[in-house]
Amino acid sequence: MKVNTLSGRFLILTTVFVVLAEALILLPGLANFREDYLLTRLERAQIASLALLTTDTTIAPDLEKELLANAGVFNVVLRRDAVRQLVLSSPIPSPVTETYDLRNSTEWTRIRDAVHALFDVDNKVIRVLGEPVQKGGIVIEVTLATEPMRIAMVEYGLRLLSISAVFSVITAVLLFFLVRRLMVVPIKRLVAHMAAYAEAPEDARRIITPQASVEELRVAEEALASMQTQLTSSLRQKERLAQLGQAVAKISHDLRNILTTAQLFADRMESSEDPGVQRAAPKLMGSIGRAINLCETTLAFGKAKEPPPTLSRFMFSELAQEVLENEEHPSDGPAVEFITDVPPNLVIRADREQLYRVLNNLARNARQAIEATGQVGTIEIGAGENSDGWWIRVQDSGPGLPERAREHLFQPFTGGTRAGGTGLGLAIAAELVRGHGGRLDLVRTDETGTEFRIFLPSDISFDGGFEKAACAES
Repeated sequence: MKVNTLSGRFLILTTVFVVLAEALILLPGLANFREDYLLTRLERAQIASLALLTTDTTIAPDLEKELLANAGVFNVVLRRDAVRQLVLSSPIPSPVTETYDLRNSTEWTRIRDAVHALFDVDNKVIRVLGEPVQKGGIVIEVTLATEPMRIAMVEYGLRLLSISAVFSVITAVLLFFLVRRLMVVPIKRLVAHMAAYAEAPEDARRIITPQASVEELRVAEEALASMQTQLTSSLRQKERLAQLGQAVAKISHDLRNILTTAQLFADRMESSEDPGVQRAAPKLMGSIGRAINLCETTLAFGKAKEPPPTLSRFMFSELAQEVLENEEHPSDGPAVEFITDVPPNLVIRADREQLYRVLNNLARNARQAIEATGQVGTIEIGAGENSDGWWIRVQDSGPGLPERAREHLFQPFTGGTRAGGTGLGLAIAAELVRGHGGRLDLVRTDETGTEFRIFLPSDISFDGGFEKAACAES
Protein backbone atom coordinates (compact mmCIF):
# COMPACT_ATOMS: atom_id res chain seq x y z
CA MET A 1 0.00 0.00 0.00
CA LYS A 2 1.49 3.34 -1.10
CA VAL A 3 1.70 6.26 1.30
CA ASN A 4 0.42 8.80 -1.23
CA THR A 5 -2.80 6.88 -1.83
CA LEU A 6 -6.05 7.65 -0.04
CA SER A 7 -5.93 4.28 1.77
CA GLY A 8 -2.30 4.80 2.83
CA ARG A 9 -2.89 8.30 4.15
CA PHE A 10 -6.03 7.22 5.97
CA LEU A 11 -4.07 4.37 7.58
CA ILE A 12 -1.39 6.81 8.75
CA LEU A 13 -3.98 9.22 10.15
CA THR A 14 -5.75 6.34 11.90
CA THR A 15 -2.46 5.24 13.48
CA VAL A 16 -1.68 8.79 14.63
CA PHE A 17 -5.10 9.24 16.19
CA VAL A 18 -4.90 5.82 17.88
CA VAL A 19 -1.55 6.76 19.45
CA LEU A 20 -3.01 10.09 20.53
CA ALA A 21 -6.01 8.35 22.04
CA GLU A 22 -3.68 5.95 23.89
CA ALA A 23 -1.80 8.91 25.36
CA LEU A 24 -5.02 10.62 26.41
CA ILE A 25 -6.14 7.40 28.10
CA LEU A 26 -2.78 6.50 29.65
CA LEU A 27 -1.86 9.77 31.35
CA PRO A 28 -5.08 10.20 33.39
CA GLY A 29 -5.00 6.49 34.17
CA LEU A 30 -1.46 6.67 35.55
CA ALA A 31 -2.36 9.77 37.56
CA ASN A 32 -5.34 8.01 39.14
CA PHE A 33 -3.28 4.88 39.80
CA ARG A 34 -0.53 6.89 41.54
CA GLU A 35 -3.08 8.69 43.71
CA ASP A 36 -4.81 5.41 44.62
CA TYR A 37 -1.39 3.90 45.41
CA LEU A 38 -0.53 6.72 47.81
CA LEU A 39 -4.00 6.76 49.40
CA THR A 40 -3.70 3.02 49.99
CA ARG A 41 -0.35 3.56 51.75
CA LEU A 42 -1.93 6.27 53.92
CA GLU A 43 -4.83 4.02 54.81
CA ARG A 44 -2.56 1.09 55.71
CA ALA A 45 -0.33 3.38 57.75
CA GLN A 46 -3.37 4.71 59.67
CA ILE A 47 -4.54 1.17 60.43
CA ALA A 48 -1.03 0.26 61.69
CA SER A 49 -0.91 3.38 63.87
CA LEU A 50 -4.34 2.63 65.34
CA ALA A 51 -3.05 -0.75 66.49
CA LEU A 52 -0.45 1.07 68.56
CA LEU A 53 -2.76 3.84 69.80
CA THR A 54 -5.21 1.34 71.28
CA THR A 55 -2.59 0.18 73.77
CA ASP A 56 -0.88 2.21 76.47
CA THR A 57 2.39 0.30 76.19
CA THR A 58 5.02 0.38 73.52
CA ILE A 59 5.29 -2.37 71.00
CA ALA A 60 8.30 -4.48 70.20
CA PRO A 61 10.67 -3.19 67.48
CA ASP A 62 10.09 -6.31 65.39
CA LEU A 63 6.32 -5.74 65.43
CA GLU A 64 6.73 -2.07 64.57
CA LYS A 65 8.99 -2.98 61.68
CA GLU A 66 6.46 -5.53 60.44
CA LEU A 67 3.61 -2.98 60.60
CA LEU A 68 5.60 -0.43 58.62
CA ALA A 69 6.63 -3.08 56.07
CA ASN A 70 2.99 -4.10 55.58
CA ALA A 71 2.03 -0.45 55.09
CA GLY A 72 4.96 0.11 52.68
CA VAL A 73 6.22 3.21 54.54
CA PHE A 74 9.18 4.26 56.71
CA ASN A 75 7.31 6.20 59.39
CA VAL A 76 3.85 7.44 60.27
CA VAL A 77 2.94 10.81 61.78
CA LEU A 78 -0.63 11.40 62.93
CA ARG A 79 -1.96 14.78 63.95
CA ARG A 80 -4.86 14.57 66.37
CA ASP A 81 -6.29 17.38 68.47
CA ALA A 82 -3.70 19.82 67.12
CA VAL A 83 -0.91 17.54 68.40
CA ARG A 84 1.60 16.08 65.89
CA GLN A 85 2.62 12.65 67.06
CA LEU A 86 5.18 10.28 65.53
CA VAL A 87 3.35 7.00 65.86
CA LEU A 88 5.56 4.55 63.96
CA SER A 89 9.09 5.08 62.74
CA SER A 90 12.06 3.30 61.21
CA PRO A 91 15.40 4.40 59.79
CA ILE A 92 15.06 6.42 56.55
CA PRO A 93 17.67 5.40 53.95
CA SER A 94 18.02 8.94 52.56
CA PRO A 95 16.73 12.46 53.21
CA VAL A 96 13.22 13.40 52.12
CA THR A 97 13.43 15.08 48.68
CA GLU A 98 9.83 16.09 47.96
CA THR A 99 6.51 16.49 49.76
CA TYR A 100 3.09 15.82 48.19
CA ASP A 101 -0.18 16.97 49.76
CA LEU A 102 -3.07 14.90 48.41
CA ARG A 103 -5.67 17.10 50.09
CA ASN A 104 -5.51 19.94 47.55
CA SER A 105 -4.27 18.24 44.38
CA THR A 106 -5.86 18.99 40.97
CA GLU A 107 -6.13 16.94 37.79
CA TRP A 108 -3.22 18.79 36.22
CA THR A 109 -0.95 18.39 39.26
CA ARG A 110 -1.81 14.69 39.50
CA ILE A 111 -0.88 14.13 35.84
CA ARG A 112 2.30 16.21 36.22
CA ASP A 113 3.39 14.34 39.35
CA ALA A 114 2.59 10.97 37.76
CA VAL A 115 4.75 11.73 34.67
CA HIS A 116 7.57 12.92 36.93
CA ALA A 117 7.38 9.78 39.09
CA LEU A 118 7.28 7.52 36.01
CA PHE A 119 10.42 8.91 34.36
CA ASP A 120 12.45 9.55 37.54
CA VAL A 121 14.48 6.33 37.82
CA ASP A 122 16.26 7.30 41.04
CA ASN A 123 14.94 5.69 44.23
CA LYS A 124 14.05 8.67 46.43
CA VAL A 125 12.22 9.18 49.72
CA ILE A 126 9.13 11.38 49.58
CA ARG A 127 6.67 12.69 52.19
CA VAL A 128 2.94 12.29 51.54
CA LEU A 129 0.16 14.09 53.43
CA GLY A 130 -3.50 13.19 53.44
CA GLU A 131 -6.71 13.12 55.38
CA PRO A 132 -7.22 10.15 57.76
CA VAL A 133 -10.17 7.88 57.01
CA GLN A 134 -13.17 7.66 59.33
CA LYS A 135 -12.17 10.99 60.94
CA GLY A 136 -9.20 9.32 62.63
CA GLY A 137 -7.39 12.64 62.97
CA ILE A 138 -6.65 15.88 61.23
CA VAL A 139 -3.69 14.94 59.04
CA ILE A 140 -1.75 11.75 58.46
CA GLU A 141 1.78 11.92 57.14
CA VAL A 142 4.01 9.10 55.84
CA THR A 143 7.40 8.75 54.17
CA LEU A 144 8.02 6.11 51.54
CA ALA A 145 10.36 5.11 48.72
CA THR A 146 9.52 5.97 45.10
CA GLU A 147 11.01 2.86 43.42
CA PRO A 148 8.19 0.41 44.40
CA MET A 149 5.60 2.99 43.28
CA ARG A 150 7.35 3.53 39.94
CA ILE A 151 7.53 -0.24 39.32
CA ALA A 152 3.84 -0.59 40.10
CA MET A 153 3.02 2.34 37.77
CA VAL A 154 5.02 0.75 34.93
CA GLU A 155 3.24 -2.58 35.36
CA TYR A 156 -0.15 -0.85 35.46
CA GLY A 157 0.70 1.26 32.38
CA LEU A 158 1.72 -1.81 30.40
CA ARG A 159 -1.51 -3.58 31.29
CA LEU A 160 -3.56 -0.50 30.41
CA LEU A 161 -1.70 -0.05 27.11
CA SER A 162 -2.12 -3.68 26.12
CA ILE A 163 -5.86 -3.68 26.83
CA SER A 164 -6.54 -0.30 25.21
CA ALA A 165 -4.27 -1.14 22.29
CA VAL A 166 -6.28 -4.26 21.52
CA PHE A 167 -9.56 -2.33 21.48
CA SER A 168 -7.98 0.57 19.56
CA VAL A 169 -6.53 -1.72 16.89
CA ILE A 170 -9.85 -3.52 16.49
CA THR A 171 -11.67 -0.17 16.20
CA ALA A 172 -9.08 1.20 13.77
CA VAL A 173 -9.21 -1.88 11.55
CA LEU A 174 -13.00 -1.85 11.46
CA LEU A 175 -13.00 1.89 10.71
CA PHE A 176 -10.34 1.50 8.02
CA PHE A 177 -12.21 -1.22 6.17
CA LEU A 178 -15.52 0.60 6.59
CA VAL A 179 -14.14 3.82 5.11
CA ARG A 180 -12.41 1.84 2.38
CA ARG A 181 -15.71 0.18 1.58
CA LEU A 182 -17.76 3.38 1.66
CA MET A 183 -15.28 5.83 0.07
CA VAL A 184 -12.12 4.33 -1.43
CA VAL A 185 -13.82 1.58 -3.41
CA PRO A 186 -16.48 3.93 -4.89
CA ILE A 187 -13.76 6.47 -5.77
CA LYS A 188 -11.73 3.78 -7.52
CA ARG A 189 -14.89 2.74 -9.35
CA LEU A 190 -15.44 6.36 -10.36
CA VAL A 191 -11.87 6.63 -11.66
CA ALA A 192 -12.22 3.36 -13.54
CA HIS A 193 -15.41 4.63 -15.23
CA MET A 194 -13.64 7.85 -16.21
CA ALA A 195 -10.72 5.93 -17.70
CA ALA A 196 -13.05 3.56 -19.59
CA TYR A 197 -15.11 6.46 -20.89
CA ALA A 198 -11.97 8.32 -22.04
CA GLU A 199 -11.07 5.38 -24.27
CA ALA A 200 -14.32 5.70 -26.27
CA PRO A 201 -16.31 8.84 -25.36
CA GLU A 202 -18.66 8.31 -28.31
CA ASP A 203 -19.92 5.04 -26.79
CA ALA A 204 -23.02 5.86 -24.73
CA ARG A 205 -22.81 2.48 -23.00
CA ARG A 206 -19.75 3.70 -21.09
CA ILE A 207 -21.63 6.51 -19.36
CA ILE A 208 -21.55 5.88 -15.61
CA THR A 209 -24.70 4.82 -13.79
CA PRO A 210 -24.81 6.52 -10.35
CA GLN A 211 -25.13 3.95 -7.56
CA ALA A 212 -22.93 5.17 -4.69
CA SER A 213 -24.54 4.99 -1.25
CA VAL A 214 -22.62 8.00 0.11
CA GLU A 215 -24.47 11.18 -0.81
CA GLU A 216 -21.39 13.22 -1.77
CA LEU A 217 -20.05 10.46 -4.02
CA ARG A 218 -23.47 9.97 -5.57
CA VAL A 219 -23.63 13.69 -6.38
CA ALA A 220 -20.20 13.40 -8.00
CA GLU A 221 -21.34 10.38 -10.04
CA GLU A 222 -24.49 12.20 -11.14
CA ALA A 223 -22.45 15.23 -12.20
CA LEU A 224 -20.05 12.96 -14.10
CA ALA A 225 -22.93 11.14 -15.79
CA SER A 226 -24.46 14.48 -16.84
CA MET A 227 -21.13 15.69 -18.21
CA GLN A 228 -20.51 12.42 -20.08
CA THR A 229 -24.01 12.52 -21.57
CA GLN A 230 -23.54 16.08 -22.81
CA LEU A 231 -20.06 15.32 -24.13
CA THR A 232 -21.20 12.21 -25.98
CA SER A 233 -24.07 14.15 -27.52
CA SER A 234 -21.71 16.97 -28.48
CA LEU A 235 -19.22 14.58 -30.04
CA ARG A 236 -21.98 12.96 -32.08
CA GLN A 237 -23.20 16.36 -33.20
CA LYS A 238 -19.67 17.43 -34.16
CA GLU A 239 -19.26 14.21 -36.13
CA ARG A 240 -22.47 14.94 -38.01
CA LEU A 241 -21.32 18.54 -38.53
CA ALA A 242 -18.01 17.28 -39.91
CA GLN A 243 -19.85 15.06 -42.37
CA LEU A 244 -22.14 17.94 -43.25
CA GLY A 245 -19.11 20.19 -43.70
CA GLN A 246 -17.63 17.77 -46.21
CA ALA A 247 -20.89 17.75 -48.13
CA VAL A 248 -21.13 21.56 -48.06
CA ALA A 249 -17.55 21.85 -49.28
CA LYS A 250 -18.36 19.63 -52.27
CA ILE A 251 -21.53 21.60 -53.00
CA SER A 252 -19.69 24.90 -52.65
CA HIS A 253 -17.03 23.70 -55.09
CA ASP A 254 -19.61 22.86 -57.76
CA LEU A 255 -21.68 25.97 -56.97
CA ARG A 256 -18.61 28.16 -57.41
CA ASN A 257 -18.17 26.82 -60.93
CA ILE A 258 -21.83 27.49 -61.73
CA LEU A 259 -21.63 31.04 -60.35
CA THR A 260 -18.48 31.70 -62.35
CA THR A 261 -20.40 30.90 -65.52
CA ALA A 262 -23.25 33.14 -64.35
CA GLN A 263 -20.74 35.92 -63.76
CA LEU A 264 -19.62 35.70 -67.38
CA PHE A 265 -23.19 36.22 -68.59
CA ALA A 266 -23.69 39.06 -66.10
CA ASP A 267 -20.61 40.79 -67.54
CA ARG A 268 -22.32 40.88 -70.92
CA MET A 269 -25.42 42.46 -69.36
CA GLU A 270 -23.38 45.52 -68.41
CA SER A 271 -23.06 46.41 -72.12
CA SER A 272 -26.85 46.45 -72.53
CA GLU A 273 -28.41 49.81 -73.41
CA ASP A 274 -31.56 49.10 -71.38
CA PRO A 275 -31.62 51.58 -68.45
CA GLY A 276 -33.25 49.04 -66.11
CA VAL A 277 -30.60 46.46 -66.95
CA GLN A 278 -27.85 49.02 -66.46
CA ARG A 279 -29.21 49.81 -62.98
CA ALA A 280 -29.60 46.18 -61.98
CA ALA A 281 -26.35 44.88 -63.47
CA PRO A 282 -23.99 46.31 -60.77
CA LYS A 283 -26.14 44.86 -57.98
CA LEU A 284 -26.31 41.53 -59.81
CA MET A 285 -22.54 41.53 -60.28
CA GLY A 286 -22.02 42.37 -56.61
CA SER A 287 -24.36 39.60 -55.46
CA ILE A 288 -22.71 37.02 -57.71
CA GLY A 289 -19.27 38.16 -56.58
CA ARG A 290 -20.26 37.78 -52.94
CA ALA A 291 -21.74 34.34 -53.65
CA ILE A 292 -18.48 33.24 -55.27
CA ASN A 293 -16.53 34.69 -52.36
CA LEU A 294 -18.82 32.87 -49.92
CA CYS A 295 -18.23 29.57 -51.72
CA GLU A 296 -14.47 30.09 -51.59
CA THR A 297 -14.70 31.02 -47.93
CA THR A 298 -16.77 27.91 -47.23
CA LEU A 299 -14.13 25.77 -48.89
CA ALA A 300 -11.47 27.46 -46.76
CA PHE A 301 -13.59 26.99 -43.64
CA GLY A 302 -13.92 23.28 -44.37
CA LYS A 303 -10.13 23.05 -44.35
CA ALA A 304 -9.43 25.17 -41.28
CA LYS A 305 -11.34 28.27 -40.14
CA GLU A 306 -12.50 31.66 -41.35
CA PRO A 307 -9.65 33.41 -43.18
CA PRO A 308 -8.04 36.34 -41.35
CA PRO A 309 -9.56 39.72 -42.16
CA THR A 310 -7.96 41.88 -44.82
CA LEU A 311 -8.12 45.30 -43.23
CA SER A 312 -8.90 48.50 -45.12
CA ARG A 313 -10.43 51.89 -44.40
CA PHE A 314 -13.83 52.69 -45.91
CA MET A 315 -16.88 54.85 -45.42
CA PHE A 316 -19.25 52.92 -43.19
CA SER A 317 -22.35 54.79 -44.36
CA GLU A 318 -21.91 53.33 -47.87
CA LEU A 319 -21.62 49.80 -46.46
CA ALA A 320 -24.69 50.25 -44.23
CA GLN A 321 -26.74 51.59 -47.15
CA GLU A 322 -25.62 48.67 -49.32
CA VAL A 323 -26.71 46.17 -46.67
CA LEU A 324 -30.14 47.75 -46.30
CA GLU A 325 -30.65 48.07 -50.05
CA ASN A 326 -29.88 44.37 -50.40
CA GLU A 327 -32.72 43.62 -47.94
CA GLU A 328 -35.17 46.00 -49.65
CA HIS A 329 -37.08 43.81 -52.06
CA PRO A 330 -40.77 43.69 -52.83
CA SER A 331 -42.83 41.11 -50.99
CA ASP A 332 -46.45 40.36 -50.31
CA GLY A 333 -45.87 40.68 -46.57
CA PRO A 334 -45.88 43.77 -44.35
CA ALA A 335 -43.62 46.68 -45.17
CA VAL A 336 -40.29 46.94 -43.38
CA GLU A 337 -38.72 50.38 -42.99
CA PHE A 338 -34.93 50.58 -43.10
CA ILE A 339 -33.17 53.39 -41.23
CA THR A 340 -29.52 54.37 -40.95
CA ASP A 341 -28.12 56.49 -38.14
CA VAL A 342 -24.52 56.81 -39.26
CA PRO A 343 -22.30 59.93 -39.43
CA PRO A 344 -21.67 60.58 -43.14
CA ASN A 345 -17.91 60.92 -42.65
CA LEU A 346 -17.42 57.88 -40.36
CA VAL A 347 -14.44 55.81 -41.57
CA ILE A 348 -13.99 52.28 -40.19
CA ARG A 349 -10.91 50.07 -40.43
CA ALA A 350 -12.03 46.47 -40.97
CA ASP A 351 -12.50 43.77 -43.60
CA ARG A 352 -15.32 45.20 -45.72
CA GLU A 353 -16.61 41.91 -47.08
CA GLN A 354 -16.61 40.18 -43.70
CA LEU A 355 -18.33 43.14 -42.02
CA TYR A 356 -20.90 43.12 -44.82
CA ARG A 357 -21.63 39.46 -44.07
CA VAL A 358 -22.04 40.23 -40.36
CA LEU A 359 -24.48 43.10 -40.93
CA ASN A 360 -26.30 41.21 -43.68
CA ASN A 361 -26.92 38.25 -41.37
CA LEU A 362 -28.21 40.50 -38.59
CA ALA A 363 -30.43 42.55 -40.94
CA ARG A 364 -31.85 39.45 -42.64
CA ASN A 365 -32.69 37.84 -39.30
CA ALA A 366 -34.42 41.06 -38.21
CA ARG A 367 -36.43 41.33 -41.45
CA GLN A 368 -37.56 37.70 -41.30
CA ALA A 369 -38.60 38.12 -37.64
CA ILE A 370 -40.70 41.22 -38.48
CA GLU A 371 -42.32 39.61 -41.52
CA ALA A 372 -43.25 36.58 -39.41
CA THR A 373 -45.39 38.82 -37.18
CA GLY A 374 -47.46 40.12 -40.11
CA GLN A 375 -47.04 43.71 -38.91
CA VAL A 376 -45.10 46.77 -40.03
CA GLY A 377 -41.66 47.16 -38.47
CA THR A 378 -38.36 49.01 -38.65
CA ILE A 379 -34.70 47.98 -38.89
CA GLU A 380 -32.03 50.48 -37.96
CA ILE A 381 -28.26 50.40 -38.38
CA GLY A 382 -26.33 52.91 -36.30
CA ALA A 383 -22.63 53.42 -35.74
CA GLY A 384 -20.19 55.68 -33.96
CA GLU A 385 -16.63 56.01 -32.76
CA ASN A 386 -15.05 56.45 -29.32
CA SER A 387 -11.55 56.40 -27.87
CA ASP A 388 -11.38 52.58 -27.90
CA GLY A 389 -12.72 51.86 -31.38
CA TRP A 390 -15.99 51.72 -33.33
CA TRP A 391 -19.43 50.53 -32.28
CA ILE A 392 -22.20 49.39 -34.62
CA ARG A 393 -25.83 48.96 -33.58
CA VAL A 394 -28.38 46.79 -35.38
CA GLN A 395 -31.84 46.98 -33.84
CA ASP A 396 -35.37 46.14 -34.93
CA SER A 397 -38.93 46.40 -33.70
CA GLY A 398 -39.60 42.69 -34.02
CA PRO A 399 -41.05 40.28 -31.45
CA GLY A 400 -37.71 39.49 -29.76
CA LEU A 401 -35.70 36.28 -29.71
CA PRO A 402 -37.33 33.04 -28.51
CA GLU A 403 -36.12 31.45 -25.29
CA ARG A 404 -34.22 28.67 -27.05
CA ALA A 405 -32.30 31.17 -29.17
CA ARG A 406 -31.29 33.11 -26.05
CA GLU A 407 -29.96 29.98 -24.35
CA HIS A 408 -27.87 28.87 -27.35
CA LEU A 409 -27.03 32.21 -28.93
CA PHE A 410 -24.12 32.16 -31.43
CA GLN A 411 -24.09 28.32 -31.43
CA PRO A 412 -24.49 26.69 -34.87
CA PHE A 413 -27.51 24.47 -35.43
CA THR A 414 -28.88 25.22 -31.94
CA GLY A 415 -29.30 29.00 -31.80
CA GLY A 416 -31.79 29.47 -34.64
CA THR A 417 -34.01 32.54 -34.22
CA ARG A 418 -36.93 31.23 -36.29
CA ALA A 419 -38.62 27.96 -37.11
CA GLY A 420 -36.50 26.02 -39.57
CA GLY A 421 -33.45 28.22 -38.94
CA THR A 422 -30.04 26.70 -38.38
CA GLY A 423 -28.43 29.41 -36.30
CA LEU A 424 -25.44 29.51 -38.64
CA GLY A 425 -25.91 33.21 -39.41
CA LEU A 426 -25.32 34.41 -35.85
CA ALA A 427 -22.53 31.87 -35.28
CA ILE A 428 -20.67 33.02 -38.41
CA ALA A 429 -21.25 36.67 -37.55
CA ALA A 430 -19.83 36.24 -34.05
CA GLU A 431 -16.79 34.37 -35.42
CA LEU A 432 -16.08 37.07 -38.00
CA VAL A 433 -16.29 39.81 -35.36
CA ARG A 434 -13.97 37.87 -33.06
CA GLY A 435 -11.55 37.61 -35.98
CA HIS A 436 -11.32 41.41 -35.88
CA GLY A 437 -10.48 41.30 -32.17
CA GLY A 438 -13.95 42.61 -31.35
CA ARG A 439 -17.15 41.19 -29.93
CA LEU A 440 -20.80 40.79 -30.85
CA ASP A 441 -23.22 41.22 -27.93
CA LEU A 442 -26.96 40.91 -27.51
CA VAL A 443 -27.90 44.16 -25.74
CA ARG A 444 -31.63 43.53 -25.29
CA THR A 445 -34.47 41.42 -26.64
CA ASP A 446 -38.11 41.67 -25.60
CA GLU A 447 -41.54 42.20 -27.09
CA THR A 448 -40.50 45.67 -28.32
CA GLY A 449 -37.59 44.42 -30.39
CA THR A 450 -33.99 43.21 -30.39
CA GLU A 451 -30.70 45.07 -30.39
CA PHE A 452 -27.27 43.70 -31.25
CA ARG A 453 -24.10 45.72 -30.78
CA ILE A 454 -20.74 45.19 -32.46
CA PHE A 455 -17.50 46.56 -31.07
CA LEU A 456 -14.36 46.78 -33.22
CA PRO A 457 -11.17 47.96 -31.50
CA SER A 458 -9.13 50.65 -33.20
CA ASP A 459 -5.81 49.13 -32.12
CA ILE A 460 -6.37 45.72 -33.69
CA SER A 461 -3.57 43.24 -32.94
CA PHE A 462 -3.76 39.67 -34.15
CA ASP A 463 -1.86 36.56 -33.22
CA GLY A 464 -0.10 34.28 -35.64
CA GLY A 465 -1.46 34.48 -39.15
CA PHE A 466 -3.67 37.47 -38.42
CA GLU A 467 -0.62 39.71 -38.19
CA LYS A 468 -0.10 39.14 -41.91
CA ALA A 469 -3.56 40.47 -42.59
CA ALA A 470 -2.80 43.65 -40.71
CA CYS A 471 0.39 44.07 -42.69
CA ALA A 472 -1.42 43.43 -45.98
CA GLU A 473 -3.30 46.72 -45.63
CA SER A 474 -0.10 48.75 -45.32
